Amino acid sequence: MNKFWHQIGEKLTAAIPRRLSGVDSLPQLAVLGLLSGLVTGGVILVFRLAIEWPLGYFLPGNDSEAFENLDILTRGLLPLAGALGLGLLLHRLATHDRKVGVVHVMERLNYHQGYITAKSAFIQFIVGVTTVVTGQSAGREGPAVHLGAAFSSLMGQWMRLPNNSIRTLVACGCAAAISASFNTPISGVIFAMEVVMMEYTIAGFTPIILASVSAAIVTQIVYGTEPAFSVPALTMNSMLEIPWILVVAVVIGVAAALFIHLVDSMGRFSHRPILLRVIIAGVLMVPAAILVPQIMGIGYDTVNETINGELGLWMLLSAGVAKLVITALSVGLGMPSSIIGPTLFMGATLGGAMGLIGAEIIPIHASSVGFYAMLGMGAMMGAVLQAPLAALMALMELTRNPHIILPGMLIITTSTLITSEAFGKKSLFLTVLKSQGLSYQSSPVIQALRRISVAAIMDKSILRIDRHLTSEEARKALKAEPKWLLVEGSNGPTSLFPAVDLARYLEDSEKMATGEGTDPPESIDLMDIPANRREIAPVQYQATLEEALNEFETTNAEALYVQRHVAPMILRVYGVVLKSDIESYYQYRRS
Repeated sequence: MNKFWHQIGEKLTAAIPRRLSGVDSLPQLAVLGLLSGLVTGGVILVFRLAIEWPLGYFLPGNDSEAFENLDILTRGLLPLAGALGLGLLLHRLATHDRKVGVVHVMERLNYHQGYITAKSAFIQFIVGVTTVVTGQSAGREGPAVHLGAAFSSLMGQWMRLPNNSIRTLVACGCAAAISASFNTPISGVIFAMEVVMMEYTIAGFTPIILASVSAAIVTQIVYGTEPAFSVPALTMNSMLEIPWILVVAVVIGVAAALFIHLVDSMGRFSHRPILLRVIIAGVLMVPAAILVPQIMGIGYDTVNETINGELGLWMLLSAGVAKLVITALSVGLGMPSSIIGPTLFMGATLGGAMGLIGAEIIPIHASSVGFYAMLGMGAMMGAVLQAPLAALMALMELTRNPHIILPGMLIITTSTLITSEAFGKKSLFLTVLKSQGLSYQSSPVIQALRRISVAAIMDKSILRIDRHLTSEEARKALKAEPKWLLVEGSNGPTSLFPAVDLARYLEDSEKMATGEGTDPPESIDLMDIPANRREIAPVQYQATLEEALNEFETTNAEALYVQRHVAPMILRVYGVVLKSDIESYYQYRRS
């Protein structure tokens, strides 16, 4: 009976990944996307509570963002003490365990097929909460993306899904995290595909959309349906503002390029001890926290005040410049801070300041400060992340005003071009990856091969057979009509050849024996008979076609046998893959 149930369980656990191995597994991926969104929404709720509860208790007025209401001494010592604690924690961790945030998610996608560990998620949770609670210039969105991607990846690993499905789940977690953080489900979808995956696919849209929507619903149950910022009705008063909007785009583009340059420049100190670098980041934060406390923590209260026109020109300029410099230096030195929230802060304050300046130049036609603050947020996000569509969708969802689309498109595309073309800057995430000696493969061929598992194209018409067998055993094996014979050795399969070669050998042996009047040979050594044998190597059942191609190049094998652990010390072979199969599949799909 136990054997029966073991066989049933094995068939079920193999059937689910097999259905998800190709590009036509949309219903299954849709269900997984929905689950990913629900899980991520719950995780983000816990993460936000871990930040807001201690800050609401500690900060004056029970306001979780009122760092500016602290006394000067506390404002100076809090980030320094936090930096010391974070430095000691990171110092005790291995180098690979210190990596957190969106950059780490992109690295795991590019080099590890989206596999993220529970330890990584735990470390991100701790450092993400600590950076915000101790008043560092940080955001919660980067840690949220890491946590959403990690828990979605862990769900896929627990279900033993193929790697192409785990990659999709990671994208679902990223979209759900952005959606839950800002209550912007559309921009969450675009962020996941434009910034993290760097591709748009029809098969990917449905599960990612479901993940984004379900995560938004989870957070709306607790925080309501309003977006992250309180945005009044905004309109562009006159078309005569277009030239000034272009000027603002240039200023934001230059600021974004400066921000990326500062982060990249600080990367040259990465060989220094992490404890020293993080403490220096904390020391740099002290005067900024004393003089411009608005930059401490997430700073969304300052963003809201900017949008509603409650801050003066010099406050906006000082807050925007201080946020840009301190965040760039801190992140570059190794402080595990998010940059998405600070990017919105910088865009809002600098955009608001430019709005006030514009009001002095053309007072009759100038739109409100909040209008320029929102445009600045979209422009800075688009330029720093090199993600204009994600920025535009965020701008539209945050304002819930279609009238901002036209000026938003103009300023976002212009500032993005200024940063990328005039200053030659790539996305901040790609820049950080490059500083770590890593690249991000996003060619169409690589992306296409990553979307398919080897299980989708493997030839399952195989028979595992011992090297030494009798003629009768060989005939019996051929009755199953396999296409391929996988020759077993003492340590697993050793060779692969077509079954027709064994059938031909048996036929020739019988003819020869009949002509000579002798009996055919009783014992057969499959490694000695004439056959088109192929050198083989193993590949895991979960592997993508990209991994299979890498295995071909690494081992110089002529064929791969697809295997999977079904129990401790027990491997099951499901099929074989030839290099020509991968090439034929891609050529067929492309045509």
